[in-house]
Order: sequence, then C-alpha cells, then structure tokens
Amino acid sequence: MHPFLTAFLGGVMLGLAAVGYLYVHGRIAGISGLIAQVMNPLTLFKTPAFWFLAGLFIIPFAYAQLTITNIELNASPWMMIIAGLLVGFGTRMGSGCTSGHGICGISRLSKRSFVATGSFMLAGAITVYVMRHVLGAQ
Repeated sequence: MHPFLTAFLGGVMLGLAAVGYLYVHGRIAGISGLIAQVMNPLTLFKTPAFWFLAGLFIIPFAYAQLTITNIELNASPWMMIIAGLLVGFGTRMGSGCTSGHGICGISRLSKRSFVATGSFMLAGAITVYVMRHVLGAQ
C-alpha cells in the first residue's frame, strides 16, 4: 500500500473514532481527558474511556501480528521515561494533549485548540530546522 494512502486512511480512522466517540458518549476523545476518566478505580471498567484506551494499546500489537512490519524503538528506557514525563507536563500546561487539540478541538472550532495546535506545529518545525540545518543531524 502506498505510504500516502496509509497515512490518509489512518487520518480517516482517527477522525471517525473521535467523531464516533463524541456522538455516542457525548465526550471528547482527547487522550489526556480519557486517562483522567480512568484514574478513578471505582469506575475503571465502567467507563467507555477504558475500552477506548485499551484499544489504543491492543491494536498495535494485533497489527504487528498481522503484518510483516516490525515495530522497533531506538530509544533507551530512560529517554522514553523522560519524554513521557515531558509530554505529561506539556499536556497539563497546555490544557490538553496534541491529539485532543488537533483532532477533537479543531473539529469543534475551538479557538484555544487552533492556538495550541499552531504552537505545536511551529515548535515542531523549528525543532526540525534546528536539528537539520543548525546541528547538522539527519
């Protein structure tokens, strides 16, 4: 399958999942919000957020079993832990995660999400430019 088609289909599936979750459950499918919902042990298995998140963890492993593609991580466990903590900090500071703002917030025409997503994209573009042209990394 062509890489552009794969990316397009992935985007369509993300959009359908976000809209479907909002339509069926009346809640936004932003990951940080879903994680907050499952943090209560009394309602852990009762909330649809648990099953949505469980699917996010299970599907990559099922996909790896059905395809020849290997999922490979080239980062040390410490770098992954630090990255996860930084993402968590940014999520709290930005009042939501990139997926929540970029997919769910923009689709609801949230001004805050437009600003947040623009900030994420600008920071990413600056990082790529610095890494490739200033530091010479590939």
